[in-house]
Amino acid sequence: MPEIVNLRDRPEYLEKLAHWHQQEWSHLNPGESLAQRILRMQNYLSDHLIPSMFIALDGEKLLGSAAIVQHDMDSHTELSPWLASVFVDPECRRQGIGTALVKHALQQADKEDVEQLFLFTPDQAHFYHQLGWIEYSREEYHGEQVTLMTRVFRQTSSRE
Repeated sequence: MPEIVNLRDRPEYLEKLAHWHQQEWSHLNPGESLAQRILRMQNYLSDHLIPSMFIALDGEKLLGSAAIVQHDMDSHTELSPWLASVFVDPECRRQGIGTALVKHALQQADKEDVEQLFLFTPDQAHFYHQLGWIEYSREEYHGEQVTLMTRVFRQTSSRE
C-alpha cells in the first residue's frame, strides 16, 4: 500500500499535482490558468484541515491526491466542507490507491470532528457509493452532469 502524507510535508509535488488537476478538471474551473491553480494550491501547505491535501507516494513516485476544501462548487457555497481533487495517476489506477486516499481524508476529517462532507463527481458515483457516500442530488455543473454526494460522520446533537 502507498504511503499517504500531507502535501504540506512534501511541497515539491505541488506543481506536478497542479498539472494533473489542470489537465483533468480545467473544464470545471473555467478561466483558471495553470499558474492560478498553482497559486491557489499554495493554500494546501497550511497547518489547517481546511484546506488540506493528502498525497499517495510509492517511494518518491507520486501516485495521487485527495483534498478537503471549504467549497468545491460555486453553485453550492452553502455546503461545506468538501472532499475534492481525488485523482490517481492513470498508470496506477485500479490498485486501491483512490480508496486509500479517500479513506485517509475521511479519517482526518473525523479526527477534526467534521460532521459531514460533500463531493461532486461527473462519473465516479459508484466508486464513492461503495465507500459509504450517498447521493445528495444530480445536476448540471459547468455544462456537465454531476452527482453531488455526502458522507455524514455524526448528527448534530442538541444540548439539553
